[in-house]
Amino acid sequence: MTIALIAHGGAGRWRPGSDDDATEGLRAAVEAGRAILAGGGRALDAVCATVVMLEDNPIFNAGTGAVLNFDGFCELDACVMESREARVGAVCGLQRVRNPVLVARKVMEETDHVMLTGDGAQRFARVMGFPDHDPVTPERRADWFDKRNRIDDVLGEHALKMRRFLKDHPEYAGGTVGAAAVDGQGVLAAATSTGGVTLKMVGRVGDSPFPGAGNYASPHVAASATGTGEFVLRSLATRAISERVEQGASLADAVAAVLGRMGEDFDADVGLIAVGRLGTPVALHRTKDMPHAFFSGAGAVVSRMRA
Repeated sequence: MTIALIAHGGAGRWRPGSDDDATEGLRAAVEAGRAILAGGGRALDAVCATVVMLEDNPIFNAGTGAVLNFDGFCELDACVMESREARVGAVCGLQRVRNPVLVARKVMEETDHVMLTGDGAQRFARVMGFPDHDPVTPERRADWFDKRNRIDDVLGEHALKMRRFLKDHPEYAGGTVGAAAVDGQGVLAAATSTGGVTLKMVGRVGDSPFPGAGNYASPHVAASATGTGEFVLRSLATRAISERVEQGASLADAVAAVLGRMGEDFDADVGLIAVGRLGTPVALHRTKDMPHAFFSGAGAVVSRMRA
């Protein structure tokens, strides 16, 4: 069985001069996951290790360095899923945790539930031994102050103008991080983590913590999505990829078809990564950028800004 792993750092438009930081951050994260798989480890361990490194890297919108909501604090969402027994765990609305992806894994492993949210998720994280951690960085705080001071320019007089603004300035929306892998036993796993969208309403939850939308693992495919979460939710994008593969499509064709359909239906600014049980990684996006990195088998890690 061919081992493979692919990870993304968020679809959108990255600020000029940040390309190298993003691609090198992805390369290092995938190398961490690769070491686990090459040593005979599980796909679940590999994707979690990869996402933890991205959560700890403040240039990505997940964990430390996540974007701030309208009231000026972080609300963090994450999901992990393993094809074995369709095991899944998720959290949303976490505020002061360093690695929400690990809290999501604990939900999967230590409870009878799939998802915990808000205060309940926070209490669970503390019971599981995750200490208090402030994920707000000075750079994200400065960005929040700037946008709050230009609220009319950013949001317009009506909320309906937000979509036009995001289309013109996709770098504003932030991104999501995620990873998908297959291990030597043929088990697939995916992990996704995000801070959401800058100036989002308090309590807003996107696609990332929902299995079948922003994150999914079946016996055929593991996948993670990034971009405008509301459209990914409506499309159940990662589940749709798996369904197409189950029906006989190649992984590349399945990802392209789902992405194309989202473009037709919503003109959505999204990106998708996936890996199949035979060890084929795929990355596609409808945005200018989507930093991602991957490897398959004994091949070298490839890291790039665009598919």
